[in-house]
Amino acid sequence: MEKVLWYLLVGTRGGENRARIIGAIDERPRNANQLADCLELDYNTIRYHLDVLVEHDVLETGGDEYGKLYFLTDRFEHHKEEFERITDHVE
Repeated sequence: MEKVLWYLLVGTRGGENRARIIGAIDERPRNANQLADCLELDYNTIRYHLDVLVEHDVLETGGDEYGKLYFLTDRFEHHKEEFERITDHVE
């Protein structure tokens, strides 16, 4: 997971937005519309990053398609300190 986080947050474009999304979901589960509003990003941008984060096992979903909530995976939770180290390093 450490390598995945480095890749997602530092190695590719959009890492800052992905870190912001992870931080917002860490505060509480949210759906794509709520994330777009709270982070002041375009809905399609949010959807793209959510798909990437789900694909790499950082996020998982719950609920029906409309209003589907996103949660941090248990795998990510076990590596949360690494996420914090990476984001501290980038800032």
